[in-house]
Amino acid sequence: MKVLITDKINETAGKIIGNTADVDFLPTMSEDELIKVIPQYDALMVRSQTKVTAKIIEAGAKLKIIGRAGVGVDNIDVEAATQKGIIVVNSPDGNTMAAAEHTIALMLAMARNIAPAAISTKEGKWERSKFTGCELYKKTLGIIGLGKIGSHVAQVALALGMKLVVYDPYTSKEVVEKIGAEYVTSLDDFWGKCDFITVHVPKTKETVNLINKDTIAKMKKGVRLVNCARGGIINEKDLKDALECGQVASVAIDVYENEPNITDCPLIHCSGNIVLTPHLGASTQEAQLNVAIDVAEQIKEVLSGGSASSAVNIPSLRPDKLEPVKDYMQIAENSGELAMQISDGVIKSIEITAQGDLAELDIQPLEVAVLKGVLSAMLEGVNYVNAPVLAKKRGIDLISTRSKVKCNFAGLLTVKLVTDKDETVVAGALVAKDIPRIVKINDYETSIRPQKHMLLIPHKNQPSMIAKVAKVIGENNINIGSMNVVQKNDRHETESIMVINIDTSVDSGILSEIEKIDGVHHPKYVNLTE
Repeated sequence: MKVLITDKINETAGKIIGNTADVDFLPTMSEDELIKVIPQYDALMVRSQTKVTAKIIEAGAKLKIIGRAGVGVDNIDVEAATQKGIIVVNSPDGNTMAAAEHTIALMLAMARNIAPAAISTKEGKWERSKFTGCELYKKTLGIIGLGKIGSHVAQVALALGMKLVVYDPYTSKEVVEKIGAEYVTSLDDFWGKCDFITVHVPKTKETVNLINKDTIAKMKKGVRLVNCARGGIINEKDLKDALECGQVASVAIDVYENEPNITDCPLIHCSGNIVLTPHLGASTQEAQLNVAIDVAEQIKEVLSGGSASSAVNIPSLRPDKLEPVKDYMQIAENSGELAMQISDGVIKSIEITAQGDLAELDIQPLEVAVLKGVLSAMLEGVNYVNAPVLAKKRGIDLISTRSKVKCNFAGLLTVKLVTDKDETVVAGALVAKDIPRIVKINDYETSIRPQKHMLLIPHKNQPSMIAKVAKVIGENNINIGSMNVVQKNDRHETESIMVINIDTSVDSGILSEIEKIDGVHHPKYVNLTE
């Protein structure tokens, strides 16, 4: 067997795999160059430079596994790999410490004016009074997102004598208070408490422009901000304005809206106190070594007939378990996604009920698919391997039952999501054996084709509601693919729900327009995996 390693990955990877297969280290190649050589290899290991396209995967007739020495797999066509039965693996934990330490380093650097002081001193100046800083001791650090990186930042900050305030709607109050932090349920209650703020969340439709001119105005005057997560979470122009007017005392930024082309970034020429680094969060020798070792060991294990520990696609599940229920995997994941995206509060438990033919099968793969759907709505990097671990870490109970009650489908999977605020029920089934449909949403019996972009609009059952909603959608140049309008089972019920499949995403502004329609309440935009 042969393995190709490219993109300047640490040579330790080759030593680990070398006992199982022959290893070639080659420079980063173009798509055409890689297509020519890939047919001879059983495994491919890359970093971010190589784009592993569908054409490359198709040419890799012998490929069994593709490894990404890092977290993100955006440069790999995972769908194409899955269709060919190729396992795709990454290293979700290899750079956690590096990113957390860089956050702390930037926070200290901006608090003590390290960068400008260093430049001044190298110019032969002695400007001690000009660079008087502030201490972290007894200051309040606000952490948005208490995942792996945020948790380590919290530990170090506590050791430095800082007070902590945490906002994370997907982490329970008990978990936050256990580490010695204050738990807040609303960002409106969060902003004004913090002397320093650091973000550790993925870039999603909920977190884009999370920090903007409006939220900055709610912060303490003189607040200090750190972003080592994702560019675009902080609005760069609004941040520049806040620095120059003094609302924000200083900032430390490692990530940008347009990387690596940051010449147009408003922060580059900002006159305020600012520390900028070129996305160095994972750039340590140790992190690069860790991800190389992690992925190399998985490649070795898979080529030896074992399984991967951090696979990001379906082949990581055992074929004997997956085969009987594989047709239900997507509808199970979509049901979890939908339930999570229309619910409110912190998840307490997920109840899964199998009926019909599914009641006679091992539905463990479907349980994992539901967990992946639920957790993917709030976290980055969730896959079929780590979903159960992430759920357990967050104290989410998974209850799985089989029901002998007859149903109208060959197999029916019902997901009940229980939070500290409400309960949400979504059921999925296959029609005519291979057509996925959402057949229940809470009290509504439906027949909905899961689609990437959907609107759920509860409303009073009265004339002109469909026309009014469609008018708003059309005026915003959004095409309606299909619509399903359902009334509750009780014939005297005055409430209905519209489920609309649309061609593009919608923002909060459009949802606000729809909600202003008399009789509409709490419309939701849902984004599903296809």
